[in-house]
Amino acid sequence: IAPPNAGRVPPGPKPPPVIGFLPQLQRDPLGFFTSAMMKYGDFVRVGKGWYLISHPDLIKHVLQDNNRNYVKGAAVEPLKLLVGNGLLTSEGTFWLRQRRLAQPAFHHRRIASMADTMVQLTGETLDRWQHEYGRGQRFDVATEMMALTARIIGVTMFGTDVAGRTGELYAALSTSIHFVNQRSFSLLRLPPSVPTPKNRQFTKALASIDGLMLGIIADHRRSNKDNGDLISMLMQATDADTGEKMSDQQLLDEAKTVFLAGHETTANLLAWAFVLLSRHPAEARRLSAELRDVLGERTPTFEDVPKLRYTRMVVDETLRLYPPAWSTVRMPLSDDVIGGYRVAAGAFITISPYVTHRHPAFWINPEGFDPERFNPELPEDRPRFAYFPFGGGPRICIGSSFALMEATLLLAMIAQRFQLDLVSGHPIAPMPQVTLRPKHGVLVTLRPT
Repeated sequence: IAPPNAGRVPPGPKPPPVIGFLPQLQRDPLGFFTSAMMKYGDFVRVGKGWYLISHPDLIKHVLQDNNRNYVKGAAVEPLKLLVGNGLLTSEGTFWLRQRRLAQPAFHHRRIASMADTMVQLTGETLDRWQHEYGRGQRFDVATEMMALTARIIGVTMFGTDVAGRTGELYAALSTSIHFVNQRSFSLLRLPPSVPTPKNRQFTKALASIDGLMLGIIADHRRSNKDNGDLISMLMQATDADTGEKMSDQQLLDEAKTVFLAGHETTANLLAWAFVLLSRHPAEARRLSAELRDVLGERTPTFEDVPKLRYTRMVVDETLRLYPPAWSTVRMPLSDDVIGGYRVAAGAFITISPYVTHRHPAFWINPEGFDPERFNPELPEDRPRFAYFPFGGGPRICIGSSFALMEATLLLAMIAQRFQLDLVSGHPIAPMPQVTLRPKHGVLVTLRPT
């Protein structure tokens, strides 16, 4: 018996001829997808062979229940130019092997041992803030968070402090991410080797990123020691079938993937948290009260993380409103039925945490900032995929525990010592590219707590 909707075309806006909705998606993908969900429902036809699904049950079907039928496919080809064939972009048995090799680096005990490094580097940053910005000088906390989380991922995962190169890395990543995003929504994709101005900018930025990562790999090769970091573990690992070790290209791809995903996302999360707390003083006061009660004047430790319940609730609510990984795409390998609609092999299925996290059927006042939604004492009455900032199914983010601990510790330390006030008149707007950055940065001033 055919599913009830299998012969019908899903609802959706009528796309303009030839270029479809590409101009709208280039200009405002968040608004476009959110409006499409609100107007047309949980299964929307965006264009020929392209759909947006927003209901948790439909997302669960794609990411978890029938995940073997779905790949990232052509959707990640532009991103591969930046990070190669690493965990984020690889597929099938190769992805599974790489995931298994990297998994021990994210074991609970190993992550717990990284807390001291996170606290130490954050303390150094806050001391510098006091010296440089303690008299009311404006600064961009989004850029500062990028620098801090880059140092943390460098030391904890690569055994290298990149303190002297964070500015260069930020500029190179910004250029590369902008290039990848534009390419994703472009009908004409010239090979990067064609010397257009944008291609030359990207090639130069990529060379800067690759140079740093290859230098780290070369240092590890020379030492020939297992330092306990991710690069050492991957370097020592051997393929169970062939006995071969990873090539420098494989190591480079995984290093770039972990570096990008391991610092860019947490930095954006924290930048948005400071925006929200500055705009919601009652929630900021409650956060400060918890920090006084749990920590007093001492710095937090790993053992404090589960005690910082409201701090974690602020993190979770920020992830709901501004999920760094705001969108993903899957392509079915064979025909499937989703929500009763038949979907052909090779179709594009867009899934957006940003959109589903605002679904009015699952969130009261979905645009509002309310950390209490995540109070662990409240009953859990939402479907699993109503909230999925780290994805779901087998390809759930390998570093989610690392990111949540880091975000909780850093937010606690910063809010314990300073209140960050948004500079009046400075525009705050999301910039949905590979991650969800604040488009104009987040200009703030410091006030001691």
